Amino acid sequence: MPRECNIDARGKFLRLVGGSISLFLGIIAAGLLMLDVVPSNWFTISSTIGLFAGGALGIYEGRSGWCVARAMGIWTPI
Repeated sequence: MPRECNIDARGKFLRLVGGSISLFLGIIAAGLLMLDVVPSNWFTISSTIGLFAGGALGIYEGRSGWCVARAMGIWTPI
């Protein structure tokens, strides 16, 4: 569990919005895969998984106020 908040309110908001959009797009991509609208290959499946994982991470960071990149010492503009 993160120890302290390392992003401000604006960063939390942007991570929540970005994570929600990514998660929503992951749901759409999964639906397109299940309906065979797009081909089911390694690229589309890994992209869908990436959308879900990135969205979940963004929502977690926004809710907790803790950014993984900042915790590793990477400077983020927001």
